Amino acid sequence: MSLAGWSLFVGVLLVSMVLASTLLGRLPLSSAMVYLALGWVLGPDSANVLRPDPLAHASVLERLAEGALLISLFAVGMRLGVPLRDPRWRLPLRLAFVSMAAMVAMVAAIGMWLLELPLGAAILLGAILAPTDPVLASGIHVEAGSSRPDRLGFGLAGEGGLNDGAAFPFVMLGLGLMGAHELELVRWWFVDLLWATVGGVAIGAALGAATGRLVVYLRCRHGEAVGLNEFLGLGLVCMAYGVAQFCAASGFLAVFAAVMGALAVRVLRQRLID
Repeated sequence: MSLAGWSLFVGVLLVSMVLASTLLGRLPLSSAMVYLALGWVLGPDSANVLRPDPLAHASVLERLAEGALLISLFAVGMRLGVPLRDPRWRLPLRLAFVSMAAMVAMVAAIGMWLLELPLGAAILLGAILAPTDPVLASGIHVEAGSSRPDRLGFGLAGEGGLNDGAAFPFVMLGLGLMGAHELELVRWWFVDLLWATVGGVAIGAALGAATGRLVVYLRCRHGEAVGLNEFLGLGLVCMAYGVAQFCAASGFLAVFAAVMGALAVRVLRQRLID
C-alpha cells in the first residue's frame, strides 16, 4: 500500500474510533482490543485488505513502535504526578523490578524445559512476555496527585510505565547470549542493568523537575500562562529520551520519570498555594 493509502486508512480509523468512543465505552473492551480485532479482520488471514510486510519495513516499524511506546509512557505519566519519594511507589517498584525479574526467570525456565530453547532465546522470550502493556495501563484512571489514589490502579499504572525500561537489560542479555551482539557480563551488569535503570530515572526526574520548576516560576513571577500542554510535554519527552540515549541510559524510564517529575512539582506547588 502506498503512503497515501496508509495515511487515508489511519486517518479514517482514528476518526472512527474517536466518534465511536461513547459506544465503545459501554462495552467491556479496551481500545487496544478493538484495534487488534480490526487488524485481524483487515489482515491477510481475513479480508486481506492490508498486507504489511514486517521484514521489508522493519526499520520503519521499529521507529513507529518506539514512538507509540513513548507516547504511551507520556500518557501514563500524565495520570500519576506523584513524587518519586512518595511511599505509594513501593508497590509499582516491586511489581516492575522484583516481580518482573522473577517472571522473566520463570518464563525462561519454562522455555528451556518445555520448548527446548537455548538459554539466550529463553531469556529473550521472558523479557518479551513479562512486561505488561503501558497502553493497557493508560486506560486505568488515576487522579494525578491525589492524596488517596486507588492502590491497585496506581500500582498497575505505575508498573506499566516502568516495566519496559526494566525489561531492557534482559533483552540485551538474551540477545547477547544468542550472539546478536558482543556480550560482556561486567558491562551488562554495571551499564545495561544498573546504570541504564538508575541513570534513566535520574536523568528523567532531573529534566522533569527542572521543567516543572521553570513552568511554576514563569507562572508565579511573570504571569506567563505556561502549563504542561501538548507541545511542552512532547518536547520534554524528546529531551528526556535523547539525553538518556546519549548517556547509555534507559530512554523509556527517563521519559516516564520526566513526565512524573514535572507533574509532581506542579502538584506540590499547588498544595503550597492552597
